[in-house]
Amino acid sequence: MTPSSQGSSTPLQVWLNVWNASDPHSSLFSVGDSGFKGAQCKPANPHSNAVADFDGDCLADVFLLCEGNTYQIWINKKADGFQLALQGSMPAGVQSVSFADVDRDGTVDMVFTTCASVSSSTGVGSDCAINIAYNKQLPLCKSIGAQGCRPPEALCTADPTFTFNFSDDDYFVRIPFSSLFPSSSLLVSDTTQTPSIPLPLHLGDTNLDGFPDLLVIVATNQDRTPRLVVSAPCGHGVVGCVRGRGWSVATKDTETLNLITDARGVAFLDMDEDGSLDFLVQRTGSQGEGNVHFVQNNFYYDAFFLKAIVLNGACGNGWCYSPNGSEKYHPYGVSYSGASYKYTVLDTKGGRHAAQVAQLPQTSYQSLQTPYSFFGLGRTNNYIENLFVGSTMHTEQHYINIEGVIPNSKLVILPPSNPGDAWKRELFLRPGEWTPYVTLTTAVGTLLLLGIIWLVLHLNEKREDEMERRRASHHINFDAL
Repeated sequence: MTPSSQGSSTPLQVWLNVWNASDPHSSLFSVGDSGFKGAQCKPANPHSNAVADFDGDCLADVFLLCEGNTYQIWINKKADGFQLALQGSMPAGVQSVSFADVDRDGTVDMVFTTCASVSSSTGVGSDCAINIAYNKQLPLCKSIGAQGCRPPEALCTADPTFTFNFSDDDYFVRIPFSSLFPSSSLLVSDTTQTPSIPLPLHLGDTNLDGFPDLLVIVATNQDRTPRLVVSAPCGHGVVGCVRGRGWSVATKDTETLNLITDARGVAFLDMDEDGSLDFLVQRTGSQGEGNVHFVQNNFYYDAFFLKAIVLNGACGNGWCYSPNGSEKYHPYGVSYSGASYKYTVLDTKGGRHAAQVAQLPQTSYQSLQTPYSFFGLGRTNNYIENLFVGSTMHTEQHYINIEGVIPNSKLVILPPSNPGDAWKRELFLRPGEWTPYVTLTTAVGTLLLLGIIWLVLHLNEKREDEMERRRASHHINFDAL
């Protein structure tokens, strides 16, 4: 919004990058039309917006949290702009909204907090709850030829009837924060900044089971402690059970997190590049241990992961050249907001599962997201069956299907920047600590196998030689007679 657009029927505008490197007097940005075709709302203050795929076509759509406790979802129609597809009222007291595939069904769900009130001086909410609205749309086909579902080879099929229903108990759950942390409250804004910064719920798969977990800051008296809430199958002590999954507080070997009492912000990142999400904790410094603290995730999980990043395609042919054309270099560009990943994987029992991951979905208030997308694959003994990667570029084919991707690897994707260009992809395998042992075991096993084969052949030849010698000794020379 700009001062000139306030009060109009089209308050939403965009800053277009109009920089021309060949013109020394060129402007950097220019205000232009947002491309939203329909009745636009006024964003809430503070707002909570996101860029993610909501209808399942692998094109990033736009979510807006509006004034009056309402929301709008605008569907991406490529060159035709954005079309208003869904709008409605949010539950009372909504704070920040986050998005992730919570139930691992191949659709992006909505996760947000609600509080009866929030203290302006401490940022702590009262009577807070964690809410999950599941995206109701076409499921993954369980058998060949099934109708009303998405086949594994056609995951990027749009479902215009998708919906979020806050009154459907099968697709919406409200988890009181006190059921997870009795006698404690939730920190919903960082008041050490001026003005205060809303704190969204951070989601990341810390145990690589394919289901995202939650990282929150618990307020108890004057303490602000980061805590991990993990997704778990429904069972004893698991709250918020809907669609077969619930939530429980991680208590095993979390003493390092529990010792921090001055947290003001949290985020996920793979600090040591070992294929597990670590924790970054922003601190006020009142404990005298600095303003940033890293906590390493050193648990061993018998599961696989994948890292993927879609870049902005800085140079269409794969190489960039210096201004005078004398040097060339391999570009990587920057992480592409709105990229979408959908994949299918087989578990150890042969069951097929679909999941969806958005790249940089949160666009508000220092959301502190990793530039890459990280997703756990769970326990599997196979390659990733189908990996669909989508971008928001207005090309005829806005997504690509990559088959047979190796788990525990990093995938870099460059979408076509010009018509007729091809998608480019690079796969980087992670050298694990077990690689030397596997190599040594393979070499020793191969030598043993060759030794056994040589011994068997040697013994067979020796036996044949002995039999031939005996036959020769019993042979009668009739000519000598």
